[in-house]
Amino acid sequence: MKTCFYLSLLAFCLLGKVQAQNFNGLLEPQDRNLWPQSTVGPQIPTKKDKQPAKAQLKPIDAQQSQLTGGWEMIDGYQTSKLGNLISQPNFDTRSWYKATVPGTVLATLVDQGIYPDPYFGLNNLSIPDSLSRKDWWYRTLVPISKTETDCLHLLLNGINYKAEVWFNGQLLGKVAGAFARGWFDITGKTKEQNVLAIHIHPTEHPGFPHEASNKAGGGPNGGTLCYDGPTFISSEGWDWIPGIRDRNIGIWQDVRICKDKGARIVDPQVLTDLDLPDTTHASVSIRTLVVNERNKKQTFTLTAQFDQIEIKKTIELNAGERKTIELLPSEFAALNLKQARLWWPNGYGNPELYDLSLILSDEQGELVDSKKLRFGIRELTYDLTIDYGKHSAARVEFNPLVGLKKGKPMFDNLRGAANPWKPAIPKLRDDADSILLKEGENKDCAPYLVIKVNGKRIFCKGGNWGMDDGMKRVSREKLEPYIRLHRDEHFTMLRNWTGESTEEELYELCDEYGILVWNEFWYSTQFYNLDPWDNQLFIDNVREVAKRFRNHASIAIWGARNEGYPSLILEDSIRNVLAKEDPSRHYQASSISLNLRHSGPWNYQTDQKKYFTEHATGFNTELGTVSVPTAESMKKMMPKEDLWPIGDTWYYHDFNYSQKEYSSAIDSLYGGPSKDVDEFCKKAQMINYDSHRNMFESYNCKLWNNTSGLLLWMSHPAWPSTLWQTYSWDYETHASYYGSKKACEPVHIQLNLHDNKLVWVNTSLKSYNDAHVSLKIYDLKSKLLFEKKYCFSISSNSREDIETVQFPENLPKAYLVRLSMTDSKGLVLSTNDYLRGNGKGANFQELNTLPKVKLHARLEKEKLKDRYRFTLSNPSKTAAYSIKLNLRDKKTGAALLPAYFSDGYFHLLPGETKQISLEPDPKMKAQSMVISAEGYNLDPQSLIEL
Repeated sequence: MKTCFYLSLLAFCLLGKVQAQNFNGLLEPQDRNLWPQSTVGPQIPTKKDKQPAKAQLKPIDAQQSQLTGGWEMIDGYQTSKLGNLISQPNFDTRSWYKATVPGTVLATLVDQGIYPDPYFGLNNLSIPDSLSRKDWWYRTLVPISKTETDCLHLLLNGINYKAEVWFNGQLLGKVAGAFARGWFDITGKTKEQNVLAIHIHPTEHPGFPHEASNKAGGGPNGGTLCYDGPTFISSEGWDWIPGIRDRNIGIWQDVRICKDKGARIVDPQVLTDLDLPDTTHASVSIRTLVVNERNKKQTFTLTAQFDQIEIKKTIELNAGERKTIELLPSEFAALNLKQARLWWPNGYGNPELYDLSLILSDEQGELVDSKKLRFGIRELTYDLTIDYGKHSAARVEFNPLVGLKKGKPMFDNLRGAANPWKPAIPKLRDDADSILLKEGENKDCAPYLVIKVNGKRIFCKGGNWGMDDGMKRVSREKLEPYIRLHRDEHFTMLRNWTGESTEEELYELCDEYGILVWNEFWYSTQFYNLDPWDNQLFIDNVREVAKRFRNHASIAIWGARNEGYPSLILEDSIRNVLAKEDPSRHYQASSISLNLRHSGPWNYQTDQKKYFTEHATGFNTELGTVSVPTAESMKKMMPKEDLWPIGDTWYYHDFNYSQKEYSSAIDSLYGGPSKDVDEFCKKAQMINYDSHRNMFESYNCKLWNNTSGLLLWMSHPAWPSTLWQTYSWDYETHASYYGSKKACEPVHIQLNLHDNKLVWVNTSLKSYNDAHVSLKIYDLKSKLLFEKKYCFSISSNSREDIETVQFPENLPKAYLVRLSMTDSKGLVLSTNDYLRGNGKGANFQELNTLPKVKLHARLEKEKLKDRYRFTLSNPSKTAAYSIKLNLRDKKTGAALLPAYFSDGYFHLLPGETKQISLEPDPKMKAQSMVISAEGYNLDPQSLIEL
């Protein structure tokens, strides 16, 4: 990802000061001679007939309905008419496209068969980049009665990039920025037929995408689109995604009609406070703006209901008055809770959530307005190293509920702005009171950030989301399997890199699955990517995001800039807005420095020990490597003619970073060159498993003694990719997923790669006494060569070094280390297998000579809800290596995804059995499914029919 960063660092070293030039991207379209080449042409899409559409209002709750169906779209070059005419009932739209809303312009054109699927092969190159330089009109009928007596408002939850909104011939107003809401009063403007027309304007600096190829290389990251600030800056093209041809413009979030009876509840906020370290008592504070839309003084009752608690408050508002109303535990005893259900991150407890209803009623008790939201009872605190007063590099605990109580920021952050890669720490502001800080714990982690939830330190392990989906197809149905996979990997955090995935569905799912979110805004790499031009637009969108999403329990950090610091003016504005709008979270100005280590590396490490000896330090927001998916997924990504040998279509799908080292490692360790894509991808999984496990285990081995967080670059792919992912875009869980899952399990036994220390890592809140560990060494033909057993105890949320293992002499060139740990009752807590090499040039090519193994499986009688349990056994005299299980359609043999298996890419020794659980996607039909197995020395085989 980061060639440019090394160039910036070189500039620091050579010049002694920052003189690096900001990167503008390509100044003109790339020379077509450098474009990637395919042996076949692009797919020919099938144009779809425009179906008659009828708009509907789909109720969301008592006050809101989503405007669905009936949407049409056309580009501005094809109509010269203005909004006052387009938003009239009889306007001719026969030449318009049926539009996908919510969705982007490109999503509509692909859905209508105008352009092929840009994710397949090189199809994206056949889509004109001019889509990003056009304005677009959307139009639909709004089925509202002319006799409607309620106050009506139109709500746009997200457009990109700017829009003018017309209703029945009138201009309602404008919206600017992809993350701002548009709120428009349409009371009294309805007719017999109502027409809504939205004029979308593109980003002002779309730039020219680089087309990755063997000749052109991987290319730069972004360009002039960064000038436009609150938009999807990566859609100009990054090293993990090509340029998206429309830059994701359009109505990308839903459109709603809201109604009330003369007053509104606006942006309610819930703050929860624990009496730490006691977690049995919690207080809940509720604040909301209430707006009286009538031209007379009114008296209202505001009612709050959650978890069998109900409180009421009478309020008076003058004509047109806007007032913030507070429901505080000092006034309402019911808001002081005993034995509250707490929200915990994944692996530390249940992510409990409460449903809050706020009801505004008039003096007659009639409903005026209502709002519903979900919140979690939890408290975030942060151990930081800061300077304050005469204290240098002091370790403190920062509680935002205390420090930001007055709505003012506490820290100055721009300490290392001249060189963001140089370690720096915040400074307490001169107007902030140090008495608001506590002495910090976790001094062994200084100067690095430690995030605590409910007073317990959380090992932040997870990955980055560069973008949820390259075409912003971000329904809950599409996103939920990805978040479920993060949970099942035992991840505790995802980073919303430069805010590319800022939508309600993401945060809701992270709330429900217990995934903390490092949430950034739309601002990338200092001294490389460009600064936003419109500071006010940027801040307006920051304010909107903070107010809109601040009730989500999952958001743990507000972050300003990827790898660098904001400009002085934006830094001052961002920290002030966040301190005022959300006094419950820490604001982190930079993703490197400021209690964090620098990012990287991002390339495949030929010497994997370097993860342990050089890279495992502190809190790292980016560390990554190549991650080629399975051959089955590769075959979905490109035409069969481009699958082998590796060529431009691979490079276009991101196989352009560290691929030489990666491919060389495959050949040297497992034999090569590969004869086809199946062999290459099979061997690649062996590399993927080890590299991803090694990254996390390197941080495990220093847990709370220097390390506190590791986020992979990346965990999530925005499109079909060969790089930086723990699963593939189609929900397939290749070996990177299972290697990460193994290293991140809450109770984990490991053997350090660099020093052979046997280490137990416990990131749960449970202690274990009298645990038993077995270490065995086998040759690759399964002969037992060495065995040793241990017994010890470990406290909660800690790491224990058991001993440095002294390996026997004369081990073979390649061997298997098997670790197994059980509790005092014999329950298996963790198993972990390592293929190890002995001596210089050691490899595992002996695996290629082993006989093929046939496995047996037995389905357990009981079905646990939507989960199946089966026992897998190896009846042969040869070990089965790297076993991958799949759920398949019985008739076609196609993989059914997502499918959640408890383990994968594991080994079974001769005569060994292993119990596996499977949870299919609920939409799948059980009668047509079979479980299959593939492996390094297995022929593909069906095991069980479900």
